[in-house]
Amino acid sequence: MKKRISLPVIVEGKYDKITLTAIFDCTVITTGGFGIFNSKEKQALLRRIAKDGVIVLVDSDGGGKQIRAFLSSILPKDKIHNLHIPKMGGKERRKEKAGKAGILGVEGMPREVLERLFSPFFDGEKLDTGVGRAVTKLDFFEDGLSGGEHASKRRAALCGLMELPPDMTANALLEAVNLLYTYDDYKGFVESISDNKTVDF
Repeated sequence: MKKRISLPVIVEGKYDKITLTAIFDCTVITTGGFGIFNSKEKQALLRRIAKDGVIVLVDSDGGGKQIRAFLSSILPKDKIHNLHIPKMGGKERRKEKAGKAGILGVEGMPREVLERLFSPFFDGEKLDTGVGRAVTKLDFFEDGLSGGEHASKRRAALCGLMELPPDMTANALLEAVNLLYTYDDYKGFVESISDNKTVDF
């Protein structure tokens, strides 16, 4: 039986939609790739469905980053739940060769990865992903992940350990951490970064 996700999900294309609806019982809306930039009708639709909250899941390449930024500019930021797929090399089955970035998009993600990403939203509830408190912006600052000289390098190292895109902003990374890991998991990753002598901070 498919897991139910009551919040609508925004993805880039029809194959992303096919992948998600094969796994979950959910409403999926596509941006039509960059078509969303010029489609006033689609923008109006997305604004309407986002009033009670919406999940955004796009590819980890440059195009996906542009689309995510555009959606953040037209939708209420407090209603957006950003999910980020890990950067995994390969190509989708339907394609003859890998894309320019050489990484899998949403449609190529393994089922277990997608189930883990969406697990906080099963049955329409944003579930507690672990025991203990959430990771905060103050934690990021104290752990050298924001506001410091080497913050971007430390974030990139953390993203590497968590299998997340290495160029995530501090705010995007914070949201991803709280969706995917417990506070204790996070502190363990931070400790691993600090103990890694091969990383130059």
